[in-house]
Amino acid sequence: MERHQEAADRLARACAGDARAFAELLGPLIDSAFRLAMTMLKERSAAEDAVQEASLKTWRKLSRVREGADLRPWFLAIVANECRSARRSRWWHVIRSEDVGESERRPAAQEGWEARMDLDAALDALPRRHLLALSLYYHLDLPIEEVARVLGCSTGAPRQRIHRALEALRPALAIEAIR
Repeated sequence: MERHQEAADRLARACAGDARAFAELLGPLIDSAFRLAMTMLKERSAAEDAVQEASLKTWRKLSRVREGADLRPWFLAIVANECRSARRSRWWHVIRSEDVGESERRPAAQEGWEARMDLDAALDALPRRHLLALSLYYHLDLPIEEVARVLGCSTGAPRQRIHRALEALRPALAIEAIR
């Protein structure tokens, strides 16, 4: 109860314009937000930009957070929306099309890089909504209820998306097991 009151006080101070309180609220969430953005955008600078933009939007809309609500799913939903917006932009497609031959120029510094490339290709082939649910659940270790809140859907929808994503990945993973 004391922890909840402390978070509520910090939220109230942040809403009143206290930058330090805002930093204390958002600080623990930045790593998860960056991992989510990297999963969605696959480019460090784009992921950093998306998290920064999401942080600014969170600061501006902080008064919309319901009292007692967990900030993490709300913030991660803003990050996911920023990543979607970045992927829809015209510049994203121009920049990404320049990287077409980049994977051929990169040296294979790590052992097992071929398996990693196969997995990356299989993940890239997933529909974005399935990849997002999979990333939130497995990569960020969010409970299914929080995944649903981030996605803005019922708890059954992320379960179904995760199941479908795993079914789509299964053939790629089976090939890897045979090698």
